[in-house]
This record gives sequence, C-alpha cells and structure tokens, in this order.
Amino acid sequence: MNLLIEGAGLFIYPLGLCSILAVYIILERIWALRAQRIIPKALLQRFIEGHAPAGDSRSVAGRLLKFFHNHPSDPEGLKAYANWEITHLGRGIFLLEIVVSAAPLLGLLGTVIGLIRVFGNLASDTGLPNPEAMVEGISLALTTTMLGLSIAIPALVGNLYLNRRIDAWAAQIYLGIERLSPFSSTK
Repeated sequence: MNLLIEGAGLFIYPLGLCSILAVYIILERIWALRAQRIIPKALLQRFIEGHAPAGDSRSVAGRLLKFFHNHPSDPEGLKAYANWEITHLGRGIFLLEIVVSAAPLLGLLGTVIGLIRVFGNLASDTGLPNPEAMVEGISLALTTTMLGLSIAIPALVGNLYLNRRIDAWAAQIYLGIERLSPFSSTK
C-alpha cells in the first residue's frame, strides 16, 4: 500500500478524494433508495392500484398521497410534485458522474507527467538516463493510471446501478400517480 501511495506522488490526494467521494455517494444513495423511503411494501400494491390511503412524510409515496389529499383536484400539480420528488432521488449522482470522468483523467495526467520525467532525464551530462529519475517517472505513470482506473470502474458500476434503481422507482411512482384521479380520494 505504501508503494502505491509513494508511486502516485501528489496525485494520491485528488485520486483519494475521488475515491472517498464515490464510496460516500454510492453508500448514501443505496441507503436513501430503500423501499421504506420510496414506496413502503405495505403501500406498494395499493399505490399502484390507484387507491389513496392517507399519506405521511416518511416516504416519497406517502408525501405524494399527502399532496393528493391536500389538492385532490390538481392532477397536473401532483405530476409536477412527483417529478420534483423523482429529481430529488438522484441527489448527488452528478458528483459520481464527475468522479467517473475525473479519476481516469487524473490517472492519464499522472501518466503524461511521469513520461515527461522519464524522457526529460534522458539527456544528462553523460548521455545516459538517470536510473533513479527513470524509475520514479515510470512508477508515477503506471501507479496513477492504475489508481485512476481502479476508482473509475467501481464508480461507473455504482452510477449505473443507482440510475437503474432511480428509473425503476420513477416508473412505479408514475404508475401510481397515473392511477390516482381527482375523484379517487374515497377509494
């Protein structure tokens, strides 16, 4: 592990930040996108069938039902509110997308700087490369590339997984609010 940290040089700090940020966002969104926070199991079937039990503020479906009961003759307002709730489900995902893009680019930048160090030290007084500078340059090049990709690949998988979960929840939410009509509050 020490070899990786030393080999990455100053690039370890932005790459480490990318890594920590990716792990935090993925874990936080997995926790936030649980069924009890979106559409609790006890409410799922009734919500999809268009029944409108009393809502509460503990879940997205509960807040939508609460809005529906407070504004029963405003189906467009309900759809707008549902869109707002669905947008809120993706909170922080854009940061994960930045990590997916930035981590390999930081690795590539480290590779270029490492290669510049290697080739910049080829022309010494004796005409021979400085072995110490060559080893450091190659180490920087390879280590930053490996770290950048090692961060970006799991972040990409997490991003795709979370976006798929958000899409699945959005489909269920849209189905539920489509089934609600301004006259169904007595169901």
